[in-house]
Amino acid sequence: MNGAFPGAETPQGRALFEELLWVHSVVRRDLDTVEQLARAVADGMPGELLESELRELKTSGPLWQLKVNCLRYCRFVHSHHHAEDVLLFPTLRAADPAIGPVVDRLETDHRRVSDLLDAVEAAAERLTAADGADARAGVVLALEELHGHLLEHLDYEERHGGPVMRRLDGIPGL
Repeated sequence: MNGAFPGAETPQGRALFEELLWVHSVVRRDLDTVEQLARAVADGMPGELLESELRELKTSGPLWQLKVNCLRYCRFVHSHHHAEDVLLFPTLRAADPAIGPVVDRLETDHRRVSDLLDAVEAAAERLTAADGADARAGVVLALEELHGHLLEHLDYEERHGGPVMRRLDGIPGL
């Protein structure tokens, strides 16, 4: 029975949880990469190098990389959370109604993370439109806010959603 909640871990449930852990590891890794780029920009590059990078928009330029990586990263997290909202969370609720408050918090977290991702995207856009100390600080601040909330969310989801997920025998629609 797809989505059933047996008493013990199932191979399908364990595989689903392992996939979630893998996706979360990618989210964590990429967040670290984007933050390193933001710190390099915030620490300041020589002015002429910065001007050259902005003029040429080289794919190897730090500002261009920051913008592209921020946008790619934000889209990836948005997509992952949408899939959880549509596929995983309804299955968890059906499998174990007691998990309702956990899923409620995860859904609230997703809305907050979405807002924070939008702020990161906007800050990256401002940085390439008009570089300056304020734009640089804006990227760093947006990423710091995202970092704190997103990592807390991932940890909470793994800790509180994982036990139910590991007992599923599949997700309807997958």
